[in-house]
Amino acid sequence: MRFDVLTLFPEMVLSVASFGVTGKAKEQGIIELSAWNPRDYTYDKHKTVDDRPYGGGPGMVMKYQPLRDALTAARLANPVDAKVVYLSPQGKPVTQALLAETSVLPRLIMIAGRYEGIDERFIESACDEEWSIGDYVISGGELAALVVIDAVTRLLPGALGDEDSAKQDSHVDGLLDCPHYTRPECVNGVAVPAILLSGNHASIDKWRMKQALGKTWRKRPDLLANKQLTDEQQKLLNEFIHQTELD
Repeated sequence: MRFDVLTLFPEMVLSVASFGVTGKAKEQGIIELSAWNPRDYTYDKHKTVDDRPYGGGPGMVMKYQPLRDALTAARLANPVDAKVVYLSPQGKPVTQALLAETSVLPRLIMIAGRYEGIDERFIESACDEEWSIGDYVISGGELAALVVIDAVTRLLPGALGDEDSAKQDSHVDGLLDCPHYTRPECVNGVAVPAILLSGNHASIDKWRMKQALGKTWRKRPDLLANKQLTDEQQKLLNEFIHQTELD
């Protein structure tokens, strides 16, 4: 899969993406990543990419023309069709389901805004969608783009050492992940749950499902409100709740 990011800080995007899962995926040719700086597509000696907003108000707004020309250059650099996304606190939430849908696309171009935002005419004419990584404001879209790149890359075949790792992540099936433990067997008097030492994989799977349901019930009940549980899952959740009340 190919990612392109329009950003005033291309070094930031390329540098951070060179570590961890995304870095290995780039080395293995699983993903491609390019960054495009709108300053490279300006025509004045100051390489101006922003201007004061019409109507007054604080801050500056990124200009239409440099963004348009940078996007055109990105498209011309590779013939693969792409979805264009503006990363904005006004966009639709980035969810695991949205990331899964995106992981089957051949290419994603992301617009990382700065200042007070970007000219609305660019959003309306050039962007397919607006995405938000949360109901808060950060200084620019670069970190949001890196979040999307990392999260999508994890879903691509071969990106993780174990193909089942991504399938067990939180939110993949609408639930939070179950607890995990490693050696030593006992830490500060707290032992690993005995079931995980039993070698009975069917019982372990059942325990993990119960814990995932229970953790979701305790930490993110809103997720359960939107999920249709099976009879078995509902039974396991009821058992977890009952045990919690007893404790």
